[in-house]
Amino acid sequence: MTLNTDILSKAANQARGLAIDAVHASSSGHLGLPLGCAEIGAVLYGHALSINPAEPRWLNRDRFVLSAGHGSMFLYAWLHLSGFDLPIEQVAKFRSLHSITPGHPEFRETPGVEATTGPLGQGIGNAVGMALSGKMAAARFNTADHEIFDYHVVCLAGDGCMQEGVAMEAVAFAGHQKLNNLILIYDSNDVTLDAMASTTQSENTAMRFKAIEWDVQTVDGYDMPGFLKAFNKAKKAKSGKPQLIIARTTIGKGIPEVQGTQKGHGEGGAKFSATARAGLGLPADTHFFVSEEVHEYFAAHKVRLGRACKRWHKLFGAWRAANPEKAALLETSGARPTAAHLLSKIPLFAPDVKLGGTRAAGRDVLQPVASELPLLIGGSADLYGSTLNYIAADKDFNPENRAGRNIRFGIREHGMAAIANGVAYDGIFRPSIATFLVFADYSRPAMRIAALAKLPVVYIYTHDSIGVGEDGPTHEPVETISALRLIPGFELIRPADPEETAGAFAAALERTDGPTLIALSRQAVPVLNEISAHERRAGVLKGAYIAVQETAPLDTIILSTGSELYLAIAAAKELGAGARVVSVPSFEIFDRQSAEYREAILPNSCRKRVAIEAGVTALWRKYVGLDGKVVGIDRFGLSAPSPIVYKELGITAEAVVAAARSFVS
Repeated sequence: MTLNTDILSKAANQARGLAIDAVHASSSGHLGLPLGCAEIGAVLYGHALSINPAEPRWLNRDRFVLSAGHGSMFLYAWLHLSGFDLPIEQVAKFRSLHSITPGHPEFRETPGVEATTGPLGQGIGNAVGMALSGKMAAARFNTADHEIFDYHVVCLAGDGCMQEGVAMEAVAFAGHQKLNNLILIYDSNDVTLDAMASTTQSENTAMRFKAIEWDVQTVDGYDMPGFLKAFNKAKKAKSGKPQLIIARTTIGKGIPEVQGTQKGHGEGGAKFSATARAGLGLPADTHFFVSEEVHEYFAAHKVRLGRACKRWHKLFGAWRAANPEKAALLETSGARPTAAHLLSKIPLFAPDVKLGGTRAAGRDVLQPVASELPLLIGGSADLYGSTLNYIAADKDFNPENRAGRNIRFGIREHGMAAIANGVAYDGIFRPSIATFLVFADYSRPAMRIAALAKLPVVYIYTHDSIGVGEDGPTHEPVETISALRLIPGFELIRPADPEETAGAFAAALERTDGPTLIALSRQAVPVLNEISAHERRAGVLKGAYIAVQETAPLDTIILSTGSELYLAIAAAKELGAGARVVSVPSFEIFDRQSAEYREAILPNSCRKRVAIEAGVTALWRKYVGLDGKVVGIDRFGLSAPSPIVYKELGITAEAVVAAARSFVS
């Protein structure tokens, strides 16, 4: 079909009008990108993208990610115009309470929004993850007769995204992995929020991307035929490289008073809305205006897109009939495995098993779980030899083996986490990733977005305490676990021994409405055979359970988690028959149990409580109360062998006993 530049030029100006009206009405928002990239949006949504507004999650659609999420009115305008379920009334409620047009796009909130992009650069990482997922899906499901996956991932980013480290981690990975189904459009307008971009950057972006194995084209962002030519070339490129299109644009184009300056970035231009709308040919008395001819064009285009999608469904039906096993596997995408089923596949550990920490138990648990969940994939930030999360029955994902389930991310913890989010947004594969727990701080912005977007990412983060020992305080995450426990919707499980580790993996993989981190130890831990294997496994699924039951009237409750649980058990033996030990592998899981269950584990009648964990103490107050005691570390760690560090910092059974005996009767 020939590009209809006449009608798409009108659509571009009307999209500008929608952005101006929405930002003016809400007295907040960002006009720079929606106005500056309007012609790009017209070409993409009015001609070039392979999507179906009537079926927003069609499996083989092109994915469009707006990494520069502050420019959300760009996306909302084009989703509305192209016929997604985003009525003009919702566009008019931009940034209003309970609207589906929040300030930054949110996954699941708005039809057609592929990712929650707020923090700059995250969307680029997400797009890389979607492209990775696309390559995996094609390798796993396409056949010589039926190519059911051949979609492209298109990402629009600005100078702010390109300056963020997470984006550069992700694009370096994409170049190395030859993700040629990825098209990054760089809205190059020479402006950032505070100043002209030259104030903070001077690199040659084209040369930089060429150096990391990307193809690069530079176009005028207002030359619609030129942009379409570049876009089609990127889609059909035979180089095997990801594609960068540098689009030269003018920020805030259409508002002469601010365009081309940093004042055009935010809502500053909205006060000139009347003259801007007149200059764009929009009627003075009709806000949120879309002409009948533009509506008619996009309605017809929606029909064309629907026909293309229908042809794909016909292909898909033939593929499904010819490949029932592959079809059955694909249908498991997004399924919720039960913890009970997964635990039935994990053999019990021998009572006398000798393992190098719960990370080693995690390695052994992962193998049968990965066999049971063929769409579970894993990655590590150059630490497979330490995190021990390699899926042994499979091989590496790389340009020669797109079906591999093990992803070597390199030393890119933030990029790795953002890419994992992209895989989760795509929804075909279940991502798990690994590094040392202290480097969760490098992953944390993407972890927070995973919680916000309810993405079922599993983090297998090891070296979880002062038990790291000789590596010293830089690698001892004394505050990290508490920091992660504070993220709403984020679950953290810290198992104490191999059987609790089995329960942790089952609980994490059963969860499909948000992210879960399994915190595993480097140092060896004893196997807690005084507790039955069933109790340990099942207890994790409740978040907390009675590990040692008192045999006399309840006098003291000792709470612990992870590698300190054995110390709590030793202390209980010293304190006598009235002591109860409660294992608390997950605060979040325990807190959502019924009030009756929580009371049974931590009866209000017993206020003599002591908690022990090799980390900061504040969060334990929710369980021990203001009059309870916490044996922990409100300081950084030390460099010495693990047993010496524990003793020097007072994380001992003796300290628990002393704390329990210090209560005044």
